Amino acid sequence: MPSKKKTKIVATLGPATSKKEVLKKMMLAGVDVFRINFSHADYEDVKERIKMIRELNEEMQIYTSILADLQGPKLRVGVMAGEVVVAPGDEITFVTGEPFEGTAEKVYMNYTNFPQDVKAGERVLLDDGKLMFEVVSTNGKDEVKAKVIQGGPLKSKKGVNLPNTNISLPALTEKDVKDAIFAVSLDVDWIALSFVRFSQDLIDLQNIIKEHSEHKIPIIAKIEKPEAVENIDKIVAYCDGLMVARGDLGVEVPAQEVPLIQKQLVLRAKKARIPVIIATQMMETMITSLTPTRAEVNDVANSVMDGADAVMLSGETSVGNYPVQVIEKMASILQSVESSELINVPHDPPHIRTNRYITKSVCYHAAIMANEIKAKAISTLTNSGYTAFQISAWRPSAHILVFTSNKRILTQLNLLWGVKAFYYDKYVSTDETIEDVNQIACKKGFLDVGDMLISLAAMPIKDKGMVNTLRVTEIETCNF
Repeated sequence: MPSKKKTKIVATLGPATSKKEVLKKMMLAGVDVFRINFSHADYEDVKERIKMIRELNEEMQIYTSILADLQGPKLRVGVMAGEVVVAPGDEITFVTGEPFEGTAEKVYMNYTNFPQDVKAGERVLLDDGKLMFEVVSTNGKDEVKAKVIQGGPLKSKKGVNLPNTNISLPALTEKDVKDAIFAVSLDVDWIALSFVRFSQDLIDLQNIIKEHSEHKIPIIAKIEKPEAVENIDKIVAYCDGLMVARGDLGVEVPAQEVPLIQKQLVLRAKKARIPVIIATQMMETMITSLTPTRAEVNDVANSVMDGADAVMLSGETSVGNYPVQVIEKMASILQSVESSELINVPHDPPHIRTNRYITKSVCYHAAIMANEIKAKAISTLTNSGYTAFQISAWRPSAHILVFTSNKRILTQLNLLWGVKAFYYDKYVSTDETIEDVNQIACKKGFLDVGDMLISLAAMPIKDKGMVNTLRVTEIETCNF
């Protein structure tokens, strides 16, 4: 049986995770979501991996989720001619147009509008901020002159960050549109959009999904630019989840500001009742070592204490030497801290009277009551998954068991904190259905005789309407 931890683990696929046996071990060790990084994805390869994951889900009767992560506008320099080193005070020219081999005086930049967008005095960061330049002048057409502030080796195809520049590129590039259509054709569970800055970025992706799929595929906005942090309220209104992408964020804003931004974004997601993933360098040393550093263990634990739904591994599972061991280690950290009373979740009851106000209120009170009566689980029957999002955001100490006949949401819900979803399609009388799902929960090891359980349902059950009923039961028998 996979572990009963409540915080979810997102693992990135890559060369280290190409065998079905490795994927199976990772699932058993605690992976809840597999991430496809479209920055380095081969379509045939992706199809093969998704097929393996779905076969394993079927074989093991679990619902591992698939997240497609779009690359977004990646700015890069071109290929260098041999070893190139720049020193503080040197001048260098960035040239757009036709690619060429770069030198210490002149390098190719793949971002055509760079000379039009950039202004004198703005910073240009390269290779995750290892190199720093200041713009001296631009001809507004195809050349930008810059002065080296922080020097070092200038390597081929390294990423460029422009923290002060208002970039005219859309978040969805041509490559992203193509990748999104491909991901939608494979029925992935979630799509993440990189370098989101404005709500329009998300609306554009929603339109692509609508055009190519009959189903709603939820979108995760990756927050990695200062504009996104400023526009967070508008972004939250158009996405279904957030990812704190600390890699680029830590280059675009001063690194010391990232911890507080992380806390602020987690809080914002909780208020919006949407899941939030913390990503980048969580267990980085485990790419080559069997032991994480104390700081990494602390980082993972603190992300849970902040209230993150999920923590993400990138290089650790895509190219690392120990893809299974890193999951085991992470799962053990999560389990040891996630039930702590030090975790503070904002408990403001819902007050905006939308058409779902009753459902929200029932879910809020179920979570509060579960903590008061020390209920082992909250079970809910749902067709849309809405109640799962709501209850999860309140972080009850009980397990959240979701029963649904909608196969699409089974894997989607696997990203949400504390949620375990089960396929169930016998909607009969209320008493019979609730008794039935209770026995499934017993069988799966979530309930025992004497445990308290809170059941949520929409009455009458066969109508599959909005949740309007809360019922408390003490488990008297576990027959299975």
